[in-house]
Amino acid sequence: MSAVLAGVGLTKTYGSTTALAGVDVEVGAGDSLAIMGPSGSGKSTLLHTLAGIIRPDGGQVLLRGERSEMGVPPAEGWGRIDDLGENRLSALRRKRFGFVFQSGQLLPELPAEENVALPLMLEGVPRAQAVERARRWFAPLGLDGLERRRPGQLSGGQAQRVAIARALAVAPDVVFADEPTGALDQATSTEVVRLLTSVTREQGAALVMVTHDADVAAHCDRILQVRDGRITNYTQFTAS
Repeated sequence: MSAVLAGVGLTKTYGSTTALAGVDVEVGAGDSLAIMGPSGSGKSTLLHTLAGIIRPDGGQVLLRGERSEMGVPPAEGWGRIDDLGENRLSALRRKRFGFVFQSGQLLPELPAEENVALPLMLEGVPRAQAVERARRWFAPLGLDGLERRRPGQLSGGQAQRVAIARALAVAPDVVFADEPTGALDQATSTEVVRLLTSVTREQGAALVMVTHDADVAAHCDRILQVRDGRITNYTQFTAS
């Protein structure tokens, strides 16, 4: 596995509550990692810290190929992202990370194709070109013919597949998924997670997913169990 993102000695506290207690984790290109644990275990804090949404109190988040604020090439190909300024960090999240949330968080006033194209347009790609690139994802994700439908006209599973397309539109290094099947029935959950893991693997993107569902987690290459801010169990699945 060629690692693209790593957390080293990550700590985070909220008042007297320890959310992360020195966590080490890495994820590689085409690798899928599920993070599980009870409510309040620190699993969502870990995902948000790796994604640059939350800054750790201690430790480092490292991204391969990232440069410092001054443009200096990182040592051994790695660069810290936890100490970047907010503007630089926001740009990094737009360009190199993709996100899939439990509710999809699609904009209700936009058709599906424009929801997928939005990250590209935010990066300055002209609308027509961005929409054309977005449409390329619809057939592979089983969404052919739904390009002009708005989120309210889509089923839950269809909306999550649009969210997956949006996450992949920028060709990210890492896709972060926070309970992506939490609002779906079991059959649709299985369909969506199979699609999410397979398409990220095909695109060479790393996948980091928080889930409470063991059946969903089992579709990933690895599972981390987190409790009280610490990794308590690690499962590596061997390809058959």
